[in-house]
Amino acid sequence: MSDDKASPTTSGGDSRDNNSRDNGVHTDPHGASDLAEAVRAERPGVEADGSRTGYRASRTLPIRVELVRQLLRRRTQLVLGFLVLLPVILVVAFELGEDAPNRRSGGFVDLATASGVNFVVLTLFVCSSFLLPMIVALFFGDTIASEASWSSLKYLLAAPIPRHRLLRRKAAASGILSVLSLLVLPGTALLVGVLWYGAGELVSPTGEAAPFADGVLGVFLAVCYISVQLFWVAGLALYLSVSTDAPLGAVGGAVLASILSQILDQITALEDLRNYLPTHYALAWMDLLSTDIDWSQMAKGVFSALAYGALFSFLAARKFSTKDITS
Repeated sequence: MSDDKASPTTSGGDSRDNNSRDNGVHTDPHGASDLAEAVRAERPGVEADGSRTGYRASRTLPIRVELVRQLLRRRTQLVLGFLVLLPVILVVAFELGEDAPNRRSGGFVDLATASGVNFVVLTLFVCSSFLLPMIVALFFGDTIASEASWSSLKYLLAAPIPRHRLLRRKAAASGILSVLSLLVLPGTALLVGVLWYGAGELVSPTGEAAPFADGVLGVFLAVCYISVQLFWVAGLALYLSVSTDAPLGAVGGAVLASILSQILDQITALEDLRNYLPTHYALAWMDLLSTDIDWSQMAKGVFSALAYGALFSFLAARKFSTKDITS
């Protein structure tokens, strides 16, 4: 009789143990806590899964920290300082070589002294082909490659900062600095231009004139367009930055690509193929100087820049996610 009574109990216990194992539930409620306590005792501040106590991947490398790091770098300070000084250099050049002040006809250079807004337009015109792409390439091309050249990239990832988050934070900081640069240049040029040439009308090469307020709005929209149009340079520079440990190679590669695209755009034999070049619509912002604005070219330029920029950014993220970090 005792054996018959004992067997159901035993089989029931085995059945409960099997069900517990099948459901993934531990029958020992103290086993996991004992293991965690043993890990903490042996390695203070470390959880049972190996992570640090209180570690949150979403809290690593705040954007403000990366921005401060970049702003404290000498190259950032020199770039921003040069952008502030450049309008003053242009004013001095006009003052030394001007023979017909306050012209209201001619090209961009001839109209530069017509008003403060015209001076801003000239500044953007002479800088948009080389200087502004170079600055964007500098901020994006130097962001990852410089860490690799300093042999600090592996320590950032071992902090640990997830790769995708590190790339996003670096790119975001570079984007903010690029936009800041694109605002500092025309902002300083407007201030200097108004002081020297007054707050007059915006005069276009076609002879059309717009009030000062409309001119400032047009310049602001032009800066917005240039910021979007240079997105392809940012994406390419970022891709080169994760592909090499040489910052100069990443920056120079993006700048050379921009120059090559501009050269090819001047070859009329390419005909419609030039429409697919990333720099073909770089100067479409000049349509904003007209009273009857044609938005079609700028719309094509925005689409082209976003398409190229998204492609290069995707390639950069894919490359960085699988890259073997040795430096």
